[in-house]
Amino acid sequence: MVRRGGAVRRVVLTCGFSCGSTIRPGGCGGAGRALRAAFPTPPLPGTGSGPQVFELRGRTGVFDGVTDFAYLPRDGRAEIRSAAGGRFALAGARCDEVLPARYGPAHRIPVELRGAGQCSRQVNNFAAADAFPCDRLIAVEVLTPGGNWSSYPPHKHDEHRPGEESRLEEIYFYEIRAHGNTPGLGYQRVSPSPAGKTDILTEVRTGDTVLIPDGWHGPSIAAPGHDMYYLNVMAGPGRTREWLISDHPDHGWIRSTWAGRDTDPRLPFYRAEDPV
Repeated sequence: MVRRGGAVRRVVLTCGFSCGSTIRPGGCGGAGRALRAAFPTPPLPGTGSGPQVFELRGRTGVFDGVTDFAYLPRDGRAEIRSAAGGRFALAGARCDEVLPARYGPAHRIPVELRGAGQCSRQVNNFAAADAFPCDRLIAVEVLTPGGNWSSYPPHKHDEHRPGEESRLEEIYFYEIRAHGNTPGLGYQRVSPSPAGKTDILTEVRTGDTVLIPDGWHGPSIAAPGHDMYYLNVMAGPGRTREWLISDHPDHGWIRSTWAGRDTDPRLPFYRAEDPV
């Protein structure tokens, strides 16, 4: 568990990492290569400069729309500039293949609704395994209406079982919508699995990060009145980039209750084609 704090934070697992930074109006930030890794960068307004320049529109906040992003390849370097100032997230993974730098437009990002009833959530699949080519990295955004449970049923991906489960470490970075002047909160559970001993039950607030190298994870609980956002960053040692999970045997039955039920009417928060 990494608590919210300074303007720049970097959290690292064996295969992946994420960090965030705030850019002041007229300022700039950099992305370099200390690891053999590649990243997509969901930004607020900014510009990357170098051999290739990507104009990024961004968004006013994580609950306000899908954002465009830029992909930085392994061994690449970038400079991010913003006349208005803003924040950006950097999600990366150790990798071998060098892919070209690319721009990901917001309107092409698949927006998916998962679950039903109080288990409903929205997933922005900007760098999902089947949505955007990367070598190892998988990254998505999840938005959960207040009072709902997300990442449920509890599931894991900490063993390599071809065709059934991928071995992937994961990072959760949270933002919780405030109610007026009242900060929001939520809760995250990670429990030990046969392959790992991670055991976490913690309150999460805006700026907090939970590291999940192994274990059953879920639920992610949004307090009533406080919508929850989290950025998921995943990577693993396997050569096949895929997201295969195993549900907890005590709780997987909940999926069978979703058939024929509607998703939460508060979803979607927005669609990829909506203006921001």
